[in-house]
Amino acid sequence: MVSTDNTFIRQGLLAIQNKQYRELYDQAIARIRQDVADAPAYFVLAKISADHNNHAKALELFEKASALAPENAYCQAYYAQTLTLSGDQIKAKHQADRCAGLKIEDHHIADMLGVIYTRTGFHELAVPWFKKSVALNPNVANYHYNLGASLQFIGDFDGANAAYTACLDLDTTHYRALASLAQLTKQAPSSPLLTRLKAAFSRTTGDADAQLHLGHAVAKCLEDAGDYPDSLNWLHKAKASKHGAISAVNFNDIMAGLKTPSTDPINSGIQESPIFVVGLPRTGTTLVDRILGSHSQVYSAGELSLFGNLIKQAAKTPSNLTLDSDTVAAAANFNSETFKQIGREYLALTQELSRGAARIIDKMPLNFLYCGLIHQALPNARIIALRRNPMDSCLSNYRQLLTTQQAYYAYTYDLSETAKFYCLFDELMTHWTESLPEDQFMQIHYEDIVFNQLGQTQRLLEFCELDWEEACLNFHENDAPVSTASSVQVRQPIYSGSIGRWQRYGDKLNELEHYLKGQGIDTHQGLPSKIH
Repeated sequence: MVSTDNTFIRQGLLAIQNKQYRELYDQAIARIRQDVADAPAYFVLAKISADHNNHAKALELFEKASALAPENAYCQAYYAQTLTLSGDQIKAKHQADRCAGLKIEDHHIADMLGVIYTRTGFHELAVPWFKKSVALNPNVANYHYNLGASLQFIGDFDGANAAYTACLDLDTTHYRALASLAQLTKQAPSSPLLTRLKAAFSRTTGDADAQLHLGHAVAKCLEDAGDYPDSLNWLHKAKASKHGAISAVNFNDIMAGLKTPSTDPINSGIQESPIFVVGLPRTGTTLVDRILGSHSQVYSAGELSLFGNLIKQAAKTPSNLTLDSDTVAAAANFNSETFKQIGREYLALTQELSRGAARIIDKMPLNFLYCGLIHQALPNARIIALRRNPMDSCLSNYRQLLTTQQAYYAYTYDLSETAKFYCLFDELMTHWTESLPEDQFMQIHYEDIVFNQLGQTQRLLEFCELDWEEACLNFHENDAPVSTASSVQVRQPIYSGSIGRWQRYGDKLNELEHYLKGQGIDTHQGLPSKIH
């Protein structure tokens, strides 16, 4: 008889919280000896494995618990959560759907489902679960924060403000909620929020993550107020503790290796043409995504890690990094059948994400690394690479708080490292332009879109072989969720205020400019003469 009683699960979670692993492990093994189909016992063993960073074993055990107890919300939800952590977002979404079909009356499980839907890009499905977790237990600050973040993604900024405020009412030290308030609206010079942020920053010395979030929020407020030099000083303060704490990825070797493989397309018979929007973060990728995603035949699937994960799986390299030198070397030796399989799997796994549209957009910026491999696996794919003024590109990467969970973004913790990364990116873009066919790969400049929206929108649609639709000009009216740092800006019409932003910082960016010029980079590239 399969045991689905949650008593042992709840006791196990409490014991794990108190790090009582050995006794709990022995109890779980004893239960399995009595009943080999004891789902709660496998659940507990899975949680112990996860707590010891044995994620592969945890995934295996949660999957077993899920199969043994299909009606148990704990087993289903934790399996879905582990799938998201392993990078299998498509399967995680299916698993979350199964769990969502059960009767959920546990506030923790409701919140977990919201987080899973957020991580898989289904923000419209996340909001009801966050609301339910708050309704079931309104006294957990983080539930309100999660609700606020999800409401911000779908464009409900008033609701997000209320949720963040409710979070802070319960926990005045919740630095993520406090920092998030700064992102919702432009802050006045006398904003009381700035005072709160600075005070919170002073109290969190020694906490690198808190300093990072709060310092970025202070910098944003100061920039809103027009104090650009001090804003940059605060960015330096915010990143000081984080810089060096994460091992840097060796992009020199990775990008050199990526130039080696053949970029001849495989005769795979695949006719589908997904659209990849790539480039450095904060250089217009979300803008292009919204323009194209406003077309009736196109749906944006968000920032997918899928293609990189498929390359990693095919490469079978041992490191915990999705992309490293060994994976690049292995990919260089993929045969045609491997590329065909990667292409077929990518299309199969993204089919549901299209929401019924004929085409999807994959807007993962770092897919710029995979352009050659994308072309080999999906020969009819359209790849659009965003470019932006080099100084603005470096500054926008440095001033934006990107995910702290990805080692690939560690370059943004230091301005000189950001400059070096930009130069590597620039070299790779030159390589892709020279080696990929112009009807499959195009570069487009953010500044050109801003100053010639109609012409560049027409160019984008023609490149993607899409008929003209007026909605693409009115992208800001698109109510689809946005989970990037541009969630506020892309709900407004195009504006030119961020072009040449770096010039507002005075001599604070002289060192950056000198470095780029020394590498042969035109630091005024893309800028109209009036702001040279």
